[in-house]
Amino acid sequence: MEYKTLGNSDLKVSVIALGTWGLGGGSVWSDRDSTPAEAARLLDACLDQGVNYVDTAPVYGTGASEELLGAALRGRRQAFVLQTKCSLNWRGEGGNFHYSRDGYTVNNDTRPAAIVRDVEDSLRRLRTDWLDCLIVHYVCKSFPVEETVEALEGLIRAGKIRAYGLSNSQPADLEAYQRASAGRQGASVVQEFFSILSPFHGRDYFPVCQKHGVSFQTYGVLEEGFLTGPAFLERQFAGTDIRSRIPWVQPRYHEGLRRAFAAWAPLCEAHGCSFAQLVEAWALAQFPNMSLLVGMRKPENVADSARCLALRLSPEELSRMEQTVRDIQVEVLDK
Repeated sequence: MEYKTLGNSDLKVSVIALGTWGLGGGSVWSDRDSTPAEAARLLDACLDQGVNYVDTAPVYGTGASEELLGAALRGRRQAFVLQTKCSLNWRGEGGNFHYSRDGYTVNNDTRPAAIVRDVEDSLRRLRTDWLDCLIVHYVCKSFPVEETVEALEGLIRAGKIRAYGLSNSQPADLEAYQRASAGRQGASVVQEFFSILSPFHGRDYFPVCQKHGVSFQTYGVLEEGFLTGPAFLERQFAGTDIRSRIPWVQPRYHEGLRRAFAAWAPLCEAHGCSFAQLVEAWALAQFPNMSLLVGMRKPENVADSARCLALRLSPEELSRMEQTVRDIQVEVLDK
């Protein structure tokens, strides 16, 4: 495993991070719900592979992901860098409507009182006294960024969190957060969607991250499984499932994806890797301060992703990989 410092914090994190959106189950991940035993085995696999960076959020299964992790972390909390999020809650205490799902109405609220309450709720579900990193799940321009940043910096001073960052945002949002935190710690990481099929937002963000010494954490690099191999294209998902709502489920994209897999197959053979590892290695090569957040629910997934770190693709191979999917890339992908 490789490790890097998370932005300007003192956190040493594995380059591969465990994403636990799927762990929360519910209608968004409709194929199965995880059990406490499965969550524990997943963390066992992370320790085996040196993965110490774990990401979750209150709304992943409306508390389910955090609760499963809280039980699985018992007795080994110190071994992990634990990251969760704030701003999206279902307490009915105000904020902007975000969505209704599984009987809950979720609002986006970045006011100080809401952020503090989010942290208190997460600490309880995760059975811990502190969070290593707190991400603003959806940046909201309805409330003053200065007040949001003051709440985050206050949580650092109180010892409740060690670092913070932002997600589902724009480069200008990072600039605003860093201005508001002038002379203090500031944001350490941005967590944004980035994949070979939708790389544009990430590339717009890279220069601003570089300017401020902020880590870029990519999610969605495997496109919820659609970049793991041609067999995945045959799967069917419930209408509420996230995988039924992204472009690649549409037959009109399948020809382009199959063409890409055919073109990438010789690279996989030459490097002795899977399609998933090839795509993950491509992503890591795009920015030096990259954290690869991979959604995983099975122990074998952890070992598979960790092996991508051994791949060294040439500039020509990296360019050829993207050229193959140029005609099906999308500019904006909002899940």
